[in-house]
Amino acid sequence: MTAPTVATALTALISVSDKTGIVEFAQALHALGVRLVSTGGTAKLLAQASLPVTEVAEVTGFPEMLDGRVKTLHPAVHAGILSRRTPEDRRDLEAHALQELDLVAVSLYPFEKTVAGGASWEAIIEEIDIGGVTLLRAAAKNHAEVLVVPGPDCYAEVLDGLKAAELVPAALTTLRRQMAIRAFVRTAAYDTQIAR
Repeated sequence: MTAPTVATALTALISVSDKTGIVEFAQALHALGVRLVSTGGTAKLLAQASLPVTEVAEVTGFPEMLDGRVKTLHPAVHAGILSRRTPEDRRDLEAHALQELDLVAVSLYPFEKTVAGGASWEAIIEEIDIGGVTLLRAAAKNHAEVLVVPGPDCYAEVLDGLKAAELVPAALTTLRRQMAIRAFVRTAAYDTQIAR
């Protein structure tokens, strides 16, 4: 039995704080033919589950820096997400040997939970997610080309949508738009928690 073709040659970037269901989600993506790219701890978890995964540091050419504060904040990541898939944008990517990213799965640092747990000011500051919010906003902005997955509660719906797109390709357009809305709602709520 061959893998479905809708996701063939697609690349997913996975960067999650909440690891709930991520191995199963990544296994399902892999079964659909999606190439997996991930950040440190998540990449290790996926590799332990025998999934072929490329660490984001291999894509950027830089290791995670500043005790994990900088992982995905790099043109190799954001150009791949924000590319409009036009000949001009593709030429820019090719000129710098960059690849397109087609699916971005992110769960943000648990800021509210950290505050509720009575953590120190310094610990609370470290739980303000910068890279994750930036990934979500970039992917949601470019939802015409990129499918954003803003948390574990979206995994089943995304997988169902990818499978439906095998039969009705337009279903992917609708799914991308719906997930983009959810991503913007999530980042707005997250920023509101921080502002409080």
